[in-house]
Amino acid sequence: MSKSPVARASIENLIKQAISLHQQGRLGEAEAAYKKILDIDPNEFDALHLLGIINAQRNSFEEAEKLFRRALAVDQKVPPCLQNYGAVLCKLGRFAEAIEYFTSAIKLAPNHAPLYLDRGQALIALKRANEALSDYDRALALEPNFAEGWLARGSILSDLNRNDEALHALNKALALKSEGAEARLIRGNILFALNRQTEALADFDRALALRPDMAPALCGRGNVFCALKRNDEALAAYDKALALNPDFVEVWLGLGHVFRNLGRYDEALAAYDKALALKADLPEVWFSRGNVFFDLNRDEEALQSYGKAIDLRPENAEALLNKSLVKLSLGEFEEGWSLYEWRWKSKFFTSPVRRFSQKPWLGDADIAGKTILVHAEQGFGDIIQFYRYLAELKKLDCEIVFETPAPLIPLFATQKHNFQIITWGAAYPHFDVHCPLLSLPHAFKTTLQTIPASIPYLVSSPGKLDHWRKKLGQKNKPRVGLAWSGNPRNVDIRRNIPLKLLLPMMSAGIEWHSLQKDVLEGDRVSLKTNPAIVDFTASLNDFSDTAALITELDLVISVDTVAAHLAGALGKPVWILLPFHPEFRWLRGRTDSPWYPTARLFRQTNHGDWGGVIGQVSEELEKLFSSITRILFPLTSLNEDRNLPALDAGKEQ
Repeated sequence: MSKSPVARASIENLIKQAISLHQQGRLGEAEAAYKKILDIDPNEFDALHLLGIINAQRNSFEEAEKLFRRALAVDQKVPPCLQNYGAVLCKLGRFAEAIEYFTSAIKLAPNHAPLYLDRGQALIALKRANEALSDYDRALALEPNFAEGWLARGSILSDLNRNDEALHALNKALALKSEGAEARLIRGNILFALNRQTEALADFDRALALRPDMAPALCGRGNVFCALKRNDEALAAYDKALALNPDFVEVWLGLGHVFRNLGRYDEALAAYDKALALKADLPEVWFSRGNVFFDLNRDEEALQSYGKAIDLRPENAEALLNKSLVKLSLGEFEEGWSLYEWRWKSKFFTSPVRRFSQKPWLGDADIAGKTILVHAEQGFGDIIQFYRYLAELKKLDCEIVFETPAPLIPLFATQKHNFQIITWGAAYPHFDVHCPLLSLPHAFKTTLQTIPASIPYLVSSPGKLDHWRKKLGQKNKPRVGLAWSGNPRNVDIRRNIPLKLLLPMMSAGIEWHSLQKDVLEGDRVSLKTNPAIVDFTASLNDFSDTAALITELDLVISVDTVAAHLAGALGKPVWILLPFHPEFRWLRGRTDSPWYPTARLFRQTNHGDWGGVIGQVSEELEKLFSSITRILFPLTSLNEDRNLPALDAGKEQ
């Protein structure tokens, strides 16, 4: 039954009054006014719709849902009501239904950009990211200056790891609305993912200036400090975030990372376990938990955690790569080398992915008569270790082009080889297939028993040898080379030994030679104030110099760095000092190396305990050289140690 014009006018007047109260934020009075209207007419659309909005504003989503549903039963063709109903359904977790109502609204108002934004958010909740991105793009095509659209686009691109595009979108959002705390937070997270820590920290700080209680921004600050190894500041930021939200999973994950940085492994595991208690299906936490077990050489537990991470995300490159490292450490090469190919998809792997039109070769095709490009990767030590495989490759009757960093060219150019060597960045000659250098063990199906270990597989050039023999002069004592730290840019400082710790083992009966090209700041004083160490830093122009110097030594003592690999490849006796958790190539528990027959391994028995290693090396040095010195240098040793005249002094001439 239709209302009389007087009744209709009365209701419209009441609605105007209710809307005025609503707009003033006087929600209680507005609610009463809407209810009064519904007492008069239970099917009054505007009253139902606007009362639903009040309930949504109060987070009373179930009541709001009922009111919107009643309103739509009266009129199904009002886009704002359809949009609001979809938003409430999202709050109730009913995303598929929400999408239906957003779609109905879009059909009625196809040029209204916020509708695409809302539908996109529902699609994201259902993990339909590409469809969501299409909706965001449609919204921005309709309204290019839609700040919220750029924000949403940047957020989903970040989730898809398309961080450069995500950063562009967030820059647009902030150019349109510079004081958005949410946009600052998301851009900070993107910058963090791009390893632009200083800029990320500035965004997190600005977000906190706008919203001091923004726990995710505090978490972001903690993540930056953790990455920068500013561990105390990271702990402080995470503690503040937990004070605001004790169940913040990502903060517990970050705390685990900090405790791992600090070597507080039990606390790291406890933090990761807390995160898993809150949300058991996070592959990042299982991966991080596996890393702690791997650090502790608890390999089976590491494999279990990596397995969980892989079950949750089968294409989890980081977990698959680290699983390969465990397998290789255990000598399980067949699975290990196969899984090692995941390194190219890991965000933590720093060597650039090479993209060629030619097919990769992994031992799966006959390459006789063809030309293969082998491109070096990773560090100088890795390249020297796996250079040996080029001789194996040559047995396949193929032509080889070997691409390697410029600093290694002088060393490799002097070898007897029958293949072409080019430096990184040079023009490529013709080639048919290509293979990364460290994929060759996989291509050759290498096992512990089939490692190509014929040494030496590197030799020094005669010219450099002659130069260094003259430079070293007459040999009166055993000569030992020493390398105590690696590349200063290498973040894994656990392999380094402060030079001052090594000084007590330096016997006066030995001629000590530094093999360091780069000396860390903390070691310079120790080196300069200890004349027992001959410092050739200025004379080691390239690796061919280092190779020639090593060739003239009786022994090399080195941490896990390029000098150890070079000595092993040259077939010189080399003692390698390893941290508690060494790289996969040194396997587990062995004192020898199948890669380098002349190597002897000295391992930490506890994290950070170089004292035990140095003590063992000192004892072995005394055993080795006490007898050798008497045999090789009896007269010189007696004369020097006892201040006796030479035996030919005073002799008739």
